[in-house]
Amino acid sequence: MLGSVVFGMVHVARKPHDVMKLTSPAFQHNQLIPAKYTCDGDNVNPPLHLSNVPADTKSLALIVDDLDAPMGTWTHWTWWNASPHTTEIAEHSVPPGAVQGATSFGTPGYGGPCPPSGTHRYHFRLYALNDIISLPATATVDQLNEAIAGHIIEHVDLVGLYQRS
Repeated sequence: MLGSVVFGMVHVARKPHDVMKLTSPAFQHNQLIPAKYTCDGDNVNPPLHLSNVPADTKSLALIVDDLDAPMGTWTHWTWWNASPHTTEIAEHSVPPGAVQGATSFGTPGYGGPCPPSGTHRYHFRLYALNDIISLPATATVDQLNEAIAGHIIEHVDLVGLYQRS
């Protein structure tokens, strides 16, 4: 069975094994994020592995957010303009070329999961873009979403769960 990806107005079929992937050696999709990567631990980003980035990608962007936050979506990390050749993002690091934007914490950089109650889902959404994004480091997630609209070649979502003890 073929997967499909929309490139602008052109529909291009890709085989399932060719689809962009985002994984972490620290946690599996829809599984618990270790406390080390949260406010209860070292509060550093988990390592991430990227594969099958489309060949025509000009830059990568990432948005990490908590859709279960009681006051609405809470943004934990954003970056854009990472090299399309990035295959790994080490723990406590930013990929080459990436610009980090403002989070819901009011600062740039990674802010780990810290739910007030219950188990929350943290979405790590990676975007392959057909352009370089012109935004200042003070840009919000809304500004980033607006800037990447119309430039997304493909995206993938890795979900991690966390509940405080």
